[in-house]
Amino acid sequence: MQNSIRTIDFTKYSSIKIGPTVDVLVINEIADYSEYQIIGRANNLLLSSNAPKFAILGEEFDYIRREDNLLYVGCATTSGKLLTYVRKNNIANLEFLAKLPGNLGGLVKMNAGLKSWEIFNYVHSIKTKDGYIKKEDVNYSYRHTQLNTIVYEVVFNIEEGFSKDKLKEFNKMRDNQPHIPSAGSCFKNPKDDYAGRLIEAVGLKGYKIGNMSFSQEHANFLVNLGGGTYEEAVEIINLAKCRIKDQFNIDIEEEVIIY
Repeated sequence: MQNSIRTIDFTKYSSIKIGPTVDVLVINEIADYSEYQIIGRANNLLLSSNAPKFAILGEEFDYIRREDNLLYVGCATTSGKLLTYVRKNNIANLEFLAKLPGNLGGLVKMNAGLKSWEIFNYVHSIKTKDGYIKKEDVNYSYRHTQLNTIVYEVVFNIEEGFSKDKLKEFNKMRDNQPHIPSAGSCFKNPKDDYAGRLIEAVGLKGYKIGNMSFSQEHANFLVNLGGGTYEEAVEIINLAKCRIKDQFNIDIEEEVIIY
């Protein structure tokens, strides 16, 4: 299948419902696309009108295949599809994907997860344009990987024993998250602390600038109350960073990716 172009309105496509309408490259062939930013489902993106050239992976990279004790997953596969597969096939360790939105490419790139559960804990290797790279050769940490190229496939180690109890626990943990447009967690948790606690401590839980607000339900979620803009979002993010620096001398780092 060949590459194609798709026009995307980011006020509808991105989870925070902000951004321009642009033509995006749909990739169905492995090659060098270094001039493009890959965006997946745009679940943790905040886009200005000066956004760079974007690309998404097409359906050629939407698959799940088991070979021996390894699970090969294309990076256009959604977290929900993979969760359904591991549940049906009694595969352990990926229960934390419950209600974690996005495609596998984005989840791997940011080492996504929930608290101490991170996707890289269970990865065997990843596939880029240069072939397969073992996990131990990837520089990764909490909510971060040193990957400056497109990941086309992720390979997981398989362990038997899907846990319905863990699934319930993860679903419950996510039930306190807001159900209106947001980009997920706005900031990474600093060492030995929580971003939500810090935002609340500096008086910004529920605080609004225009139509953007730190959620009243979960302070570390930046939410769009309807018609929020990029400028309002950046202003409230910078306000939180300044207040947290002034009060706690912590340089808090965004988890949301801003273009």
